[in-house]
Amino acid sequence: MRVHRGWEGDRLDGLAGVDALVVTGAPNAVHSAERSRGAELELLRGALTAEVPVLGVGIGAQLLAVAAGGAVRHDQDAGIGRGTVRTAPAAGSDPLFAGVPPEPSRLRYWHGDTVDLPAGAVVLASDERRRVRAFRIGGSAWGLHFPVEADASAADGPARSTPEQLPGLLLARFAALVTARAEHTATRSFFTRRADAWEDRFSYQTPAYEAAVARMELGRGQTAMDLGCGTGRAMPALRAHVGSEGTVLGVDVTLAMLTAAARSGRTASGQLLLADCTRLPVPSASVHGIFAAGLVDHLPRPHTALREWARVSTADGTLLLFHPAGRIERAARHGRPLSPDDPLAEPNLRPMLDATGWHLTTYDDAERHFLARAVPARCPPPPVDKPATVTGWLPPVRATSPRSP
Repeated sequence: MRVHRGWEGDRLDGLAGVDALVVTGAPNAVHSAERSRGAELELLRGALTAEVPVLGVGIGAQLLAVAAGGAVRHDQDAGIGRGTVRTAPAAGSDPLFAGVPPEPSRLRYWHGDTVDLPAGAVVLASDERRRVRAFRIGGSAWGLHFPVEADASAADGPARSTPEQLPGLLLARFAALVTARAEHTATRSFFTRRADAWEDRFSYQTPAYEAAVARMELGRGQTAMDLGCGTGRAMPALRAHVGSEGTVLGVDVTLAMLTAAARSGRTASGQLLLADCTRLPVPSASVHGIFAAGLVDHLPRPHTALREWARVSTADGTLLLFHPAGRIERAARHGRPLSPDDPLAEPNLRPMLDATGWHLTTYDDAERHFLARAVPARCPPPPVDKPATVTGWLPPVRATSPRSP
């Protein structure tokens, strides 16, 4: 835990390595010290963009609302003391508030201000005068406009919680949510701040992507997925192979990357899907070709991902693991030797594929690229290809009317 006292001049370090933000009270009000709040508001805006979980409490909730485009205003009747808070209908499906007892909660107030929420914010609880006391912005940020303290009994869950234990219950649930999302939070934080420059920085690799896609041997009318697609550099090549009657999906867990993909015109080649690559929202046995570039060795549980990809693959499907640089080149670029624990090393990758429903047919760790091709293990395995060097590529094809999935 890193504690920053902004009103005392503590420097905020940014979001690198941060799993969540908890923004609490301070001696001065938001509307009376907006100039001194610039660093905090910038940090909150970055967290909202990267979907880093945020819990704003009291003045922290006010800061969250302002960071998202809302406002804070003085309200002499806002309340100091205790008042009644009721949950809103939207609370029933909220990760923090779902299952909270329906009876009113008596909570303490300590504010002379009230919040005007930005467009799109979801009201989760209000007081007897219909002032907002809890809200959510997006899918990862919550504001609680009342003091929060916790005790051990609050973690027992809604069935055993009284209304007075609501603040502690919300804290316990937020902690559990942060833990469950930590892996995705790190990924989103890393890629969000790089998304705008990603396409320009790596556009020179497009021919290598096109050549790799050609090795998948996809047919017209089939369904192909670019997993961890980033800005979708493989999507035009996938579209070229499945034709306008096929389906192409670009899947990524970072919204900023998909936004950059759309800005680069990838929606002309297929559909962009915000989703976890280890829990795909598609039917079993529905995908003919899975392309994953630079993904497996960055997943904390690659076995889980490979099993999920086997689930969605058709019996005659293809999995292509690719990187536009070989393992030796990448290790040298990062100033380290090749690790024997590298999941892409053939002695590690082959048994991992065998254990998750795949059969490795091609393993090509060349100087300028890495490529491994596998087919579902339930199919009779074809002969193993000899390593080959990628030397050519197909011209990109723009689909005129890609079919929705």
